[in-house]
Amino acid sequence: MRNMADTIARLKALQRRLPSAGDPIPSSRLSPFGWDGSNPGALRAYTHVPELLPERAPLVVVLHGCTQTAAGYDYGSGWSQLADRHGFALLCPEQQRANNPNLCFNWFVPEDVRRDSGEALSIAQMVQMMTEIHRLDRRRVFITGLSAGGAMACAMLATYPDLFAGGAIIAGLPFRCASSVPEALDRMRGHGQPPVRSLEALVRGASRHAGPWPTLSLWHGSADHTVAPGNMDAIIAQWRGIHGLLNAQPERNSIGPHSRRLWRDEAGIAKIEAVSVAGMGHGTPLSRADEIGNPGAFMLDAGISSTRHIARFWQLIGTGTELSHTIPSGNQRTEPASGSADGASGPPFPQPSAPASGVGKVIEDALRVAGLMR
Repeated sequence: MRNMADTIARLKALQRRLPSAGDPIPSSRLSPFGWDGSNPGALRAYTHVPELLPERAPLVVVLHGCTQTAAGYDYGSGWSQLADRHGFALLCPEQQRANNPNLCFNWFVPEDVRRDSGEALSIAQMVQMMTEIHRLDRRRVFITGLSAGGAMACAMLATYPDLFAGGAIIAGLPFRCASSVPEALDRMRGHGQPPVRSLEALVRGASRHAGPWPTLSLWHGSADHTVAPGNMDAIIAQWRGIHGLLNAQPERNSIGPHSRRLWRDEAGIAKIEAVSVAGMGHGTPLSRADEIGNPGAFMLDAGISSTRHIARFWQLIGTGTELSHTIPSGNQRTEPASGSADGASGPPFPQPSAPASGVGKVIEDALRVAGLMR
């Protein structure tokens, strides 16, 4: 565990990097989802269903990051645009400020990442209801998320592996690597990850599932100073044993400045891919040359459309790879210091009932901005 001076310094740095609430986004392409469930996590839900949805269509679940909304993340990532073109349904759970003051999914709260409990159960209920209402293909349900949404996507794959065929985690963290605010801060900085066998055991103990397990597409910026890139390696370590890939060597390829590792099982089926996006900070990789999505806060023009590539990895669209888009030499992307919060409105966090001062105020303010304090 880091000492207090180091913790305060890291909190101040994190507070500077996170954007404040910005201008509203254009009209949302999402519709409210009036689903019937106990909703113990008290989450909202939105959907996008193409007018000409094929029979037994796939479903993609999309989890936004901190300070974002479902509509804002969809506008930035372009998932609903891709859904219209390729015929799949979209489900977008949304955090409420009453649950987390900075709209982060509570990936570090044990009750919210446990099967049949909290936010995890709310999302599972939404998925089940969505597949029933629209008669979707239960064998082709996928989930993706950014940052806290990525960590929650990892939690959903661990707690409800029977629901998902695959997942994509962007700048996320391993399942159950933290169970408190101090641990969450340490893991975000890349400190104190549990041993590999312990990480794997956390997934195996999260449900009674015996396989097959969801495939994984992992994305992380090499210059991410909010969630350390080592967290992607920790997720790989957590899931390689699950997929029986401990002795498998990855295929490696470089496209421009970016690198990709791919693990296949003995039958040659791709199970885990990991893409390190060169020079990119904390956010979802987009390509300005692509007509999918819109760059903004945490939605970074990195010369790669992660949205389109992930959809291809899941075989929702045609073969090929978006990794052919490259960043010109010397044009490095870093995370923004400020800007739009992709649709968040109002103050970034509520004021405490009794204002703190000095060191206490620094810690409380930064924890709230980071979404690590209710």
